[in-house]
Amino acid sequence: MAETTSNPTGHRSHKNYYTALYQAALTISSSLELGQVLQGIVRSTSEAMRVKACSVRLLDPSTGQLRLSASDGLSENYLAKGAVLVDLSLIDSEVLHGNTVQITDVRTDPRFQYQDAARDEGLISILCVPLEVHGVAIGVMRVYADNPTHFEEDDVKFLSVLARLAALAIENARLYESVRSSYEGVMAALWGEDIPLP
Repeated sequence: MAETTSNPTGHRSHKNYYTALYQAALTISSSLELGQVLQGIVRSTSEAMRVKACSVRLLDPSTGQLRLSASDGLSENYLAKGAVLVDLSLIDSEVLHGNTVQITDVRTDPRFQYQDAARDEGLISILCVPLEVHGVAIGVMRVYADNPTHFEEDDVKFLSVLARLAALAIENARLYESVRSSYEGVMAALWGEDIPLP
C-alpha cells in the first residue's frame, strides 16, 4: 500500500477555504438555477482543496441510484462508467447514513464500486460527506485526489460546510419550483374563469 502523505499539489490554506465559502454563498444568493449553483460550488471546492476533482450526486429513492448533479475535473469516460448504486457502493451507503468517509486508496478498497475506472482515471484518495436537508441525507459530495492524501480535520469541516451550502441551494431550488407551480396553478384557475369586465 502506498504511504499516506499530505497533498503534494499544494498546501490547502484557510484563506482558500474562506474565499471558496464566500464565492459559494454569493452564487447561492444570486441564482436560482440549481445546475449553475452546484457547478460553481464543485469548481470552488476543487480549487480551494487543491484536489483533482469534486462531484455532487443526489439520491433517486425510486431506483437507489446516486445521479450526477455537478462535477469538476472528471473525464467524460469516468462519468459514463455506469450507474452508482447505493446497494453496491458501501462508501455511499455509509455516507447516506450521515457519516464522513475517507479512503486513502480507492483502487484497493472494496467499499469503492468502480475500482478499475478509478485506476484508469488516476484517482487515489477520496473524501466523501453527506448532503443533508433537515437531517435527512439526499445525496453525497465527494472530492478526489490523484495522490495518496490524508485529509485533515479542517478539510473535513470545510467540505461539510460546502455540502450544507449545496443542500441549501437544492432546497431553495425545490421550494422555488413548488411556489412557481402553485402560482401558475392559481393564475390559470383565476384567468380560466369568466371574470366580468369593469
